[in-house]
Amino acid sequence: MAGRLTLLLTSPRVAPGLLSRAAWVALSEAGLVVGYADEPQALAVRESGIAVTDVADLAEVGELEVPVAGIGRLLVDRAQGIHGRPGQLVPDPEGSLVVWLGSSDGDPGLTDVVAAEVTRRTGAPEVEVLLGSHDVPGSRLLDLVAVMDRLRSPGGCPWDAEQTHESLVSYLIEEAYEAAQALESGDRRHMVEELGDVLLQVAFHARVGEENLDDPFDIDDVAAAIVAKLVRRHPHVFADASASSASEVESSWEAIKAAERAERGEVPGAVGADLLHGIPVAMPPLARATKIVGRLRRAGRADLLGPDWTDREESDPGVHLLQLVAYLEAKGVDPDSALREALRTVEARLGERVAPPDDDG
Repeated sequence: MAGRLTLLLTSPRVAPGLLSRAAWVALSEAGLVVGYADEPQALAVRESGIAVTDVADLAEVGELEVPVAGIGRLLVDRAQGIHGRPGQLVPDPEGSLVVWLGSSDGDPGLTDVVAAEVTRRTGAPEVEVLLGSHDVPGSRLLDLVAVMDRLRSPGGCPWDAEQTHESLVSYLIEEAYEAAQALESGDRRHMVEELGDVLLQVAFHARVGEENLDDPFDIDDVAAAIVAKLVRRHPHVFADASASSASEVESSWEAIKAAERAERGEVPGAVGADLLHGIPVAMPPLARATKIVGRLRRAGRADLLGPDWTDREESDPGVHLLQLVAYLEAKGVDPDSALREALRTVEARLGERVAPPDDDG
């Protein structure tokens, strides 16, 4: 039979050795498996009992790096059954089954070299590209963790290395606002970019958290905490509770949060103070007002925002603003978003102004 070269591609985001059945069959049938000796995938395959030849040994160059062009020619030679030193090559018409264990960087340029070699040869071997493992959804997050670790580690970026949780707070707030603007713009590419900046802040804080000697945490702790919270607060999805409407979900959510505070030993305060629990004082006033009136409405205390709320309502502009927020929130309108949209309209109109006349006209 004709020789065959299999280029086995695997994801560096999947644990070495977790390969498809087709990949293991190709490896077990191969007469020669070639790869970089220090690559995690090569080590895993070798541990399974399958011999892996280091490409440097195959090229007989010792510790020197083998260029991609050289690797491509060597692999096609071996698959075609050609052995020996230059000038003494001995072709084997039966060919050989050769598998190349792709490296973690994807071996850029290798497929082009192999294609060129096969095209120009007579009796060239068959070539197949076999995917031995695939990225799972979310696997690129591992790349972000790796990049953040590189930036923060010795030899990385001096600026990144100096940052603390405190110094990064302003960036987190700024990126959140920029993400909100992108989401409201409808520009999909802009959304991806700005959401990535927010995600970077999470990864950055998690990496900084690893370095705390007294109470460290990492990205897995952050992810585990939010997963546990989501499961706990959605018993209608992950347990046997039921909720047929968004309002029922909100009521259940508030009850679960109250139970969580009790479990943590937090002493409930006055009813009003308990309703405001967890709403940051540092939130922008309009957004904070919307959050507060929403909680009051769901708790059946919207009467606090009625005409008899205070004797000053006729003259206090803050009272009028708060009542307007309550009115819009009850209608399902986010006052903050509505105001931003109105401002965008003003900005657009400013941009449409007629240019001043030409003085020379």
